Amino acid sequence: MQVIRNLSLGLAVLLIASCTRFTGDAGPNLPRQAQWGILPMVNYSQTPQAGERSEQILLSAISRHGLQPRVYPVSTQGEQALMDDNERLAGAMDWARAEQLDYVIMGSVEEWQYKSGLDGEPAVGVSLRVMDVRSGRVLWSKSGARAGWSRESLAGTAQQVIEPLVDSLRFE
Repeated sequence: MQVIRNLSLGLAVLLIASCTRFTGDAGPNLPRQAQWGILPMVNYSQTPQAGERSEQILLSAISRHGLQPRVYPVSTQGEQALMDDNERLAGAMDWARAEQLDYVIMGSVEEWQYKSGLDGEPAVGVSLRVMDVRSGRVLWSKSGARAGWSRESLAGTAQQVIEPLVDSLRFE
């Protein structure tokens, strides 16, 4: 009986672990005391405002590491709302330079939806990167994706993707 329980537990852990995927390297040690910022997340998903939702979770996750990043001020009205993502990111990088930030965290949302079907489980895919504002070099990049269970929320699933991504950053 004990063997069956252990085998069942092992299979359950394997099943849960197989629902989450992460790629990317550890990257360099980044200075915690530097001036940090968060730029808009590009939304490649079909869900409106998935980028803005992921930015809020990112802000929460990065703040747990003792950072107090400045967030690019986003307007939902006027011309800025109509800009394509490349124009928005160019404007955000100009803002980061004007604010004299050292590093910015930016990225994209590849998936943010409830899958269709009876269970309707949440699915989230996010890529993050840290960029040196002065040089424009990407210093760290990592992606993660997860399909949750039918009773989980999109926000909860997104936290389970974004928090481990941010936790893999190394600060000095």
